[in-house]
Amino acid sequence: MELRHLRYFVAVAEECHFGRAAARLHVTQSTLSTQVKALEREVGGPVFVRTSRRVELTEAGELLLVEARRTLAQADRALEVARQSVRGETGSVRIGFAGIAVLEGPLSTDLRRFHLAHPRVEVHVTELPPTAQAQGLRDGTLDIGYSPSDGIDEGADLVVRRVAQTTLSIALRHDHPRAPAAAFTPADLEGERLIVYAADQHDDSVLNRFGAAQAEHRARAHVVTSTLGALTLASAGVGVAVIPAATQRIDLPDLVYRPLRGMATEVDVVMLSRRGELTGSVREFVACRSARDHLLLAASARPADTVTEADEGQASG
Repeated sequence: MELRHLRYFVAVAEECHFGRAAARLHVTQSTLSTQVKALEREVGGPVFVRTSRRVELTEAGELLLVEARRTLAQADRALEVARQSVRGETGSVRIGFAGIAVLEGPLSTDLRRFHLAHPRVEVHVTELPPTAQAQGLRDGTLDIGYSPSDGIDEGADLVVRRVAQTTLSIALRHDHPRAPAAAFTPADLEGERLIVYAADQHDDSVLNRFGAAQAEHRARAHVVTSTLGALTLASAGVGVAVIPAATQRIDLPDLVYRPLRGMATEVDVVMLSRRGELTGSVREFVACRSARDHLLLAASARPADTVTEADEGQASG
């Protein structure tokens, strides 16, 4: 039995006439009659009593009508649920993030914008190191990542979008001998044990910025994959932490922050996603981010005095 058979049967039962039912279904009367006969063969007996003026249900037909309507309603429901998923109206999005994405703001901004547009989609967030995010995207345990760009390999299967930018700074104990300094340069850090926030234990992206001094720093560096972990070690006096400047928003006891100068300190915060994503809710999340990028780009391209409050409100979402 096919759903088509049930739809034809219900139409005839409701119209009490093959001609009117055929017109309603946009099929020929002969086609409709053939399909009803096929249904009756499966049932094992007639479901209609046909007269010259009308069509009436048999007892079997009356019982079948109740179940047929229920079955068709469930089938329509199943189809609509699938369509909602394809449109990104339901489902879930699994997001991995590094702390810097929260401190710089893009993650919470994007989450709010998406939630307002798709309130029925479940969002799950997990703090993960950058390389674990990339791996999660590749093995299917994660849908979106927010991470510093250092140590991230885009590859052919991932899309990397810049969503914010920060700089590197220094965090150290307030009673460190060099804490009174207003700022630090790579030369000021010679002899210090560095605590470096990185994508993983093998990521030298930050240390490579120290130029000629990188070999000396690498021998003494303590690499961690958590900004909070780096700050904890620095506040304990284990060393001097090189961390994203936005981390200064975290106020830890005995910890002070200083700018890092005399080297390239810009760090991009990026959003990671799979290339050729098929899941509707994930595609919609990426589309929300892309729409915001386009709005900000359009606003920044106009003269400053033409950027309106409405633009800024939409961009902040």
